[in-house]
Amino acid sequence: MNLTTLTIADVRSAIAARRTTATALAEAHYARIADQDGEIHAYLTLSKGRALAQAARIDRMAEKGEPLPPLAGVPVGIKDVMVTRGVRTTAGSKILQHYFPPYDATPVARLEAAGAVVLGKTNCDEFAMGSSNENSAYGPVRNPHDKTRVPGGSSGGSAAAVAAGMCVGALGSDTGGSIRQPAALCGVVGVMPTYGRVSRYGLIAFASSLDHVGPFARTVRDTAILLRAIAGRDPLDSTSADLPVPDYEAELEKPVRGLKLGIAREYFGEGLDAEVRAAVESAIQKLAAAGCEVVEVSLPHTEYAIPTYYVVATAEASSNLARYDGVRYGFRAKDSKTLSQMYRRTRDLGFGPEVKRRILLGTYALSAGYYDAYYLKAQKVRSLLTQDFDEAFARVDAILTPTTPTPAFKLGEKADDPLAMYLADIYTVTADLAGVPGVSVPCGKSRSGLPVGLQILTRHFDEATMLRLAAAVENGNR
Repeated sequence: MNLTTLTIADVRSAIAARRTTATALAEAHYARIADQDGEIHAYLTLSKGRALAQAARIDRMAEKGEPLPPLAGVPVGIKDVMVTRGVRTTAGSKILQHYFPPYDATPVARLEAAGAVVLGKTNCDEFAMGSSNENSAYGPVRNPHDKTRVPGGSSGGSAAAVAAGMCVGALGSDTGGSIRQPAALCGVVGVMPTYGRVSRYGLIAFASSLDHVGPFARTVRDTAILLRAIAGRDPLDSTSADLPVPDYEAELEKPVRGLKLGIAREYFGEGLDAEVRAAVESAIQKLAAAGCEVVEVSLPHTEYAIPTYYVVATAEASSNLARYDGVRYGFRAKDSKTLSQMYRRTRDLGFGPEVKRRILLGTYALSAGYYDAYYLKAQKVRSLLTQDFDEAFARVDAILTPTTPTPAFKLGEKADDPLAMYLADIYTVTADLAGVPGVSVPCGKSRSGLPVGLQILTRHFDEATMLRLAAAVENGNR
């Protein structure tokens, strides 16, 4: 039995039947990391002591014949923007290079309470700002399918770790596409739940009204199990929704026949790679053959999504990142003669170029005389984008789009062109702005073997329908 290719169901049954142990699973994944991660660089910090202690706890439960929790012994990776008690948490930034948090983020605590084994913290763009994982202060992640190419960002480490068999599942965060885009480029499943479905307590904030936490896995069923484990009301996050959490795994058994699918013309225009279009259209045809009705819909304000996103997100980032001043925690520049000089040097030496660019953009948008012209107008356009989705979902059960305009691009290819990099998220930012859930599911490969992802968007808090459709796409590709 290859311990690094198991699904969550495989792990549970193997431990329960004593065909393996949680400790052996953790050790097998650490061996895989030692063998593979020197080149891929998906992990920034390993938490072996914590992982083996949790694995031993699961093994004792199995030895006694006690009921095992739903994620018993499942090895997972955590994006390094979620705090972990006593385990270094950097957010991919030098300014937090030596930060050891005193508490766990709620999604991490819920995974461990469900029996998961946290192997370590995964690499990411600095403060989750990027689409290629090249903005990490600790070096880029490489795509396991072609190590000359990017894995996507900003949760590229989580996606690559799952794709390379260095964990069974992982957590990421999505502010403009940072779960779905790397999932598409690495050929795994990535879920961004509805805003409020999963607690953000302990997530290092980039843009608070846009940040989401969600899971990665190699199958839709595994993401459904992980999502159920982390979802639900959290009194520590006032934006978390007090709504029941469905049994997403059970929902996968329902048929997709009769569902009405919307195809938005705005997502199939100029700039879409021909091979991506062909794979996505083929997946849609398979859903039609399975009994879904396919109709055209319009999301007319989509063309304004990227500029709107880069005003709202940067404005919130400039506010959230003001706390990194060298006083309370994190890096502090030495040899400054005044307080003002210490502030400037700390932030100049601690932040990377992309973070500085976004702080400057956001501060400008919020400054006196420009607030109405930029930030307020962007918020009004955001309302129009949400209205587009509301009107479309009055007609259809789901909207299907490509996740990305192209397969994974070369490392360095867009590094000097921020606008070209920002456009890599052109199909994903709208869902973040509207707060609706989205999933990227593999739907084919390019001629050169690079994965292609299909994005499925549904109404607020209707992740069950979204995952059911994703499972149908997955089955159609087998």
